[in-house]
Amino acid sequence: MVYTVTLNPALDYVMQLPRLTTEDINRADSAKIFSGGKGTNVSIILKRLGIPNAALGFAAGFTGKRFVELLEEDGIDADFTFLSSGETRINVKIKADVELDVNAEGPAITEEDISSFLCKLDKLKEGDTLVLAGSIPKTLPSDIYERILARIDGRGVRCVVDATGELLLKVLKYKPFLVKPNHHELGELFGVVTKTDAEVERYARRLKEMGAVNVLVSRGKDGALLVDENGQVSKIGIVPGKIVSSSGCGDSMVAGFVAGYETSRDCTEALHLGAACGNATAFSEGLADAQSIRDNYDKLKLI
Repeated sequence: MVYTVTLNPALDYVMQLPRLTTEDINRADSAKIFSGGKGTNVSIILKRLGIPNAALGFAAGFTGKRFVELLEEDGIDADFTFLSSGETRINVKIKADVELDVNAEGPAITEEDISSFLCKLDKLKEGDTLVLAGSIPKTLPSDIYERILARIDGRGVRCVVDATGELLLKVLKYKPFLVKPNHHELGELFGVVTKTDAEVERYARRLKEMGAVNVLVSRGKDGALLVDENGQVSKIGIVPGKIVSSSGCGDSMVAGFVAGYETSRDCTEALHLGAACGNATAFSEGLADAQSIRDNYDKLKLI
């Protein structure tokens, strides 16, 4: 079973309009509400790939209830810890001649709430996969990812971490099965700028030496590079096409890699499916659907 964790979820309220102005009232042509958060995105793509999964995290208030309902409508088992007060945040995203994002602050999370959430991890068993994705709200302690991995340490659970900076560096001691920085984030971890294949590989190997089992680096137009559990390096390009949005591409790649490994136990196949998912989402207005993922998977085989 795959479990995803989103500690800073949101309802994404997306409005489309031709032009954004400060001189008059702006009227949207359309508006849609989506469940937001990196772990949530991973859950959605996994489901579209036919991989059963459960989504964990914190939710609050009527917005939290709607957030969970949206996940359940997508066929995802949403087992969120509900807070006694506050509201799950709403992020407003305006798509016009310019793009504008306004991200709200999340609700306060108490130590009691954290304990309730951690208890949900006790059902994870050997062979399960846990995906930790995204930032954490400032109301959570900075060591929350470490506490999560310490809770399941020694149980044979594969852990995937898609985080940046200290959040990522501090969990390497738990030997996560996969970490997935992009090439900018990889460079920032070591105070450098990675430009070439050799530089990306060098610092990906550094992360492996520090504890990561597999290191997957997404590289935008340059595809992705994987240093796998055996120290082998694999590279994959991208499918040419018009980029609609880069939002959710990294989450889609993580989901594809997890799905590929779940079904094949082969890192090369996992890389291929991960790249296809990332590509497909880049060509979509939202997260990729199953058919577009299959199409991009087939096209990548020809590159």
